[in-house]
Amino acid sequence: MSKPLRVVYAPGPGDVIGTYNYWVKGQDDPSQVAISYSHQFYDVCHALEAQAYVIAPTSKQKTLFRNDKIIIERRPKRFFGASGVLRRLGQLWYDVSLVATGVRFKADVVVVASGGTHWFILSLLPGLGVQVIPSFHVLLWSKYKSEDSLGQFVLNLSRPLLTSQAMAILAVSDEICDQVAQLTNGQHRPILRSFPVYRREQFAEIDAPDQKRSPFRVLFVGRIEQHKGVFELLEIAKRFVAEGRDNITFDLCGKGSALDALRLAAKEAGVDSIFVCHGHCNKPKMRQMFSQSHVVIVPTTTGFREGFNKVVVEGILAGRPVVTSAVCPDLACVKDAVVEVPADNTKAYGDALLKLCNDWEFYDQKRQGCLAIQEQFYDLSHSWGANLKSILISNNLQKMEQ
Repeated sequence: MSKPLRVVYAPGPGDVIGTYNYWVKGQDDPSQVAISYSHQFYDVCHALEAQAYVIAPTSKQKTLFRNDKIIIERRPKRFFGASGVLRRLGQLWYDVSLVATGVRFKADVVVVASGGTHWFILSLLPGLGVQVIPSFHVLLWSKYKSEDSLGQFVLNLSRPLLTSQAMAILAVSDEICDQVAQLTNGQHRPILRSFPVYRREQFAEIDAPDQKRSPFRVLFVGRIEQHKGVFELLEIAKRFVAEGRDNITFDLCGKGSALDALRLAAKEAGVDSIFVCHGHCNKPKMRQMFSQSHVVIVPTTTGFREGFNKVVVEGILAGRPVVTSAVCPDLACVKDAVVEVPADNTKAYGDALLKLCNDWEFYDQKRQGCLAIQEQFYDLSHSWGANLKSILISNNLQKMEQ
């Protein structure tokens, strides 16, 4: 191209400025285990010598960083964290602001990650000479609950963008791809499915699980929120203690709005000695927690729309069997390492943990399954960044040929 490619990227909430500062030094953001999408975006822009504008939502004051190659903004989002009508109004305003930025920046393309995005607003951009790449990181609708009439109406409004206006579509799971196909009756723009990717050295120092299995340690990693199933974990711990199985312990790593309430509930139930909430853990601490663990549990409830749960992958890369449900999409590609239970079934989660604890042959089978499927998550050619780069290169070549 005779002029540099100009790209606007709108990811979800996150410290995109902090990630950039680490990226400039050739480092990964230490707060992330996977190679973050923002890091991958910076790699793509560097490789293509593109001018970029990155916008991430925040509940705080506006923060702006710029140099001759990139502008990075943490943009206040109205009604951040609200629900219902207020959430939709805040998202609508934010989506309109993304359109305005794309036009003012004279962008060639705007890449937007889903998170409540009203895609029909972004349909304005192609008519203004700006291409759009939707990037879906959560399911379009819940697999377990019907969309309300307003939600379905908004989804239907997005069809023109997905069927004819988008340059291409990025998705982080096959189930998202299937929902796009269902919404558009199969008449959608090309979809590129991406895998989360990791540095091999992140997991190289994690020890093999202790074969004594006493205690048998269950690890939860993620946000301490109701919809992540943390209170169901507490019920499992209480059940085990009541049954005399005090040799099974629970370590919960992460922070969230339910952390204090969960700690208090564990203390009141008298299980806080075997049900420990560690709060936020840095990378060295997480390596220690994975090394001490025997199994990873991901009990996300049907109240949350997962896109692809990275903790499932991280448990597998650590060589630990994972207990989860189909709330987490694409279990088919990791089934050899996973014990799948019915969604929201606390008893089934507990039974799965007991089987892994009591049946060493079954445990070892699942552990060997972990080792057999790890390579796909170290392969950068399947990453979100590699797919984005291929879309942008293909579009630029088409423009040069015109």
